[in-house]
Amino acid sequence: MTSTDPTTRPDPWLPLHRLLADLDAEIEQVYTAHGVDGVRPRFAYPLIRLAHTGPLSIGELADALGQTHSATSQTVAALRKEGLVTSEPGVDARTRLVRLTERARALVPFLEAEWRATHAAVAELDDEIPVALTAVVSELRRALERRSMRDRITDHLVAPS
Repeated sequence: MTSTDPTTRPDPWLPLHRLLADLDAEIEQVYTAHGVDGVRPRFAYPLIRLAHTGPLSIGELADALGQTHSATSQTVAALRKEGLVTSEPGVDARTRLVRLTERARALVPFLEAEWRATHAAVAELDDEIPVALTAVVSELRRALERRSMRDRITDHLVAPS
């Protein structure tokens, strides 16, 4: 049985993945230029939330961020590795409370300023391009609510023979 390699055709996801990676890299360059090392853009949201809420369990933090427990757990592990959070047993043996370290607490004012600046830059970009990114994302969400990606893929999926 022979198969045509589908990866020889351009991947429609690749430009989006590269754009997001490039944007994250540029935000990291802003951090580095301001002497903030060991912090990735995905760390800003949980660090800012923890600064405003106080210690949270991973589940509570996941809910506050609108993320999965698994994704938040991975982020917390990376934050712990960089010395930005600690975790300690919660009220029961199944939960752990995530708490900012002094280092993280000292970074929060910069991260909040960067967050606001990044949102202003996104608004500026939205004004510059023919179709605002935020509008495109909203339209994609609406289309996927009408018919899920899973259903769309399933409709196009041809089982190998």
